[in-house]
Amino acid sequence: MGITQSWQVGDVTITSVPEIAMSGFGSWLLPDVTPTVIDEHDWLGDFVDTNGELIGMVQSFAIDTAGTKVLVDTGLGNDKSIPRPEWNDLHTPFLEDLTDAGFAPRDVDIVFMTHLHMDHMGWNTRLDGDAWVPTFTEARYLTARPEYDYWTTTDLPPERRIMYTQSIDPVYDAGLLDLIDVPQRLEIAPDVFVVPTPGHTPGHSSILVESQGATAIITGDCMHHPAQIADVGICAAVDFDAQQAVRTRRKLLADLDGTDGLLIGSHFARPTAGRIAGNTFVTGA
Repeated sequence: MGITQSWQVGDVTITSVPEIAMSGFGSWLLPDVTPTVIDEHDWLGDFVDTNGELIGMVQSFAIDTAGTKVLVDTGLGNDKSIPRPEWNDLHTPFLEDLTDAGFAPRDVDIVFMTHLHMDHMGWNTRLDGDAWVPTFTEARYLTARPEYDYWTTTDLPPERRIMYTQSIDPVYDAGLLDLIDVPQRLEIAPDVFVVPTPGHTPGHSSILVESQGATAIITGDCMHHPAQIADVGICAAVDFDAQQAVRTRRKLLADLDGTDGLLIGSHFARPTAGRIAGNTFVTGA
């Protein structure tokens, strides 16, 4: 897509690098986001198209902190076998866009995966001839231990298992994968912390940036669309534990409510970042 957004959080720079736009996903992912929900909250108009369909993005977040380059989630990837036609066998300029943002693959120090769903781990690897090889050869890849343990021991159909064969196994086999335990928060780079936000998946985690009194949180999929700010009880159809997802979302939003802390929605369309005021997502200045 080629157009990035950036936010300065104290001494830390966060840049979104979009891969593809999404539209019309509400009917299968967030069926409780009805036209009535949209009409009750005028500000949600920024996050639907002219037909009233939900819009969003698949994107990664490049964090530059004290010279350490952290990449949060790696999107869908090119050439991947994904059982959704609109995501299967993509050919996008994502790596070129990432490089233009100052994050050439060889310069990335840490890759953090909020969870191990297909649209958050795809660029972990790239196709080299007939082999899948790690894209970020100088990086350590991190994810929460419960996340990896669950997906590597769960009996998945072949069309889903291949996503892990292509995007996780080559990283593990190369010795680049670190499984981390996240009790409350864990610093993985200067001013960059992993915090547990379970519910969507068993080991789902988010990224908290705290620097010079400023804060921001990159949500991952503990929320998919700003409609879940308007109504915290709206869950995704694919949430592993919907009740836990609601508790996680409620706490995250309560912690940010009325503060200057930024919420950066991993799948939010532009404007992707804003502040929380009750059940309103306040974007802009």
